[in-house]
Amino acid sequence: MQDWLNIEYLRLGNDRQKTSYKLLKETNIMSILCPFDPILVGTIPIGIDIPGSDLDIICHTNDTNIFRGVVLQYFSEYKSFSDYMNDDLYVANFEYKDIPFEIYATNIATTSQYGYRHMIIEHRILELSNAGFREDILHLKKSGYKTEPAFGYLLNMKSPYSDLISLEKLPDKDLLFFIKSRLKKE
Repeated sequence: MQDWLNIEYLRLGNDRQKTSYKLLKETNIMSILCPFDPILVGTIPIGIDIPGSDLDIICHTNDTNIFRGVVLQYFSEYKSFSDYMNDDLYVANFEYKDIPFEIYATNIATTSQYGYRHMIIEHRILELSNAGFREDILHLKKSGYKTEPAFGYLLNMKSPYSDLISLEKLPDKDLLFFIKSRLKKE
């Protein structure tokens, strides 16, 4: 089982994952954000990224002001830096070596956030599906689909964001049955 909480898996991954590992190390971002339980989520960890995909890092904080202070201290000088904050949410975006980064922090534990939970179930679906399914997801993403809607389209889901979450507790055999029974026939 993949340990998503430790970015070392990226060192042995595809070229984009290896590059991501190098950039994460160069910026020292995971160490800087360590007190906030950072997790790299999204398409790069599960190998369905496309050109322009960003490095999405989710964090947990009970004080967005303190979190924002840390981000500003270490990352505000990076290219294209911008941020947004309200009482329980903070988002920062910047570029490093022309690769977009997004830092997202909220008062929900990182392993309970939808970004992490979606990545986990999407990874399981990819692992249980044939290689053609991964290629279909990539094709849809290249034609403009966001990740969850691409999964929803191929699996005939009406509400992919919530429908994916509803699958996360299924054992593999039941998830495989779901995939086979719902796979869009073209």
